[in-house]
Amino acid sequence: MKTVDLKHYNNYEYSTGASTLKRILWFFANGLIVKNRLNPLMFTKRFVLKLFGAKLGKRVIIKPGLNVKFPWKLEVGNYVWLGENVWIENQALVKVADNVCVSQDAKLITGNHDFTKPTFDLITKSITLEDGVWVGARSIVCPGVILGSHSILSVGSVATSNLEPYSIYQGNPAVFIKLRVIE
Repeated sequence: MKTVDLKHYNNYEYSTGASTLKRILWFFANGLIVKNRLNPLMFTKRFVLKLFGAKLGKRVIIKPGLNVKFPWKLEVGNYVWLGENVWIENQALVKVADNVCVSQDAKLITGNHDFTKPTFDLITKSITLEDGVWVGARSIVCPGVILGSHSILSVGSVATSNLEPYSIYQGNPAVFIKLRVIE
């Protein structure tokens, strides 16, 4: 078995897109206001997210426990539901279009590491959720994935590749199950 010398581990080339002070302030604002389950006031959560650079549309519903890594890398459209304990680990841009539902405990993860290198270089890729998408409870959307218009990622599934529009996907990795018919 080959051992890895991590003294050469270096991901300092990655830019968070904000100063150290802004990241520290966000850490506390996120914990005290946005992520705080004891804060039922959505308007304060929306205000603080916007204050730190998030672009939020009309009528964005933010349920308790939302965790956002970097709000300045978040764009959310109109009439979006972000369920309880949704985790947006957005080291790259996360774009959520209109009429999207991200159900409880779902995770949107834009970062990963290159396991083929001994330095585990950070890899980041954006995520896009197009109009009418539904991300089921406890599902995971991986880096670089686009969920096509009105697609569904069902409960507990993992999207490792793009989802086609008007389609339902399930499993780990998520596979096409059937077409979504909207009446």
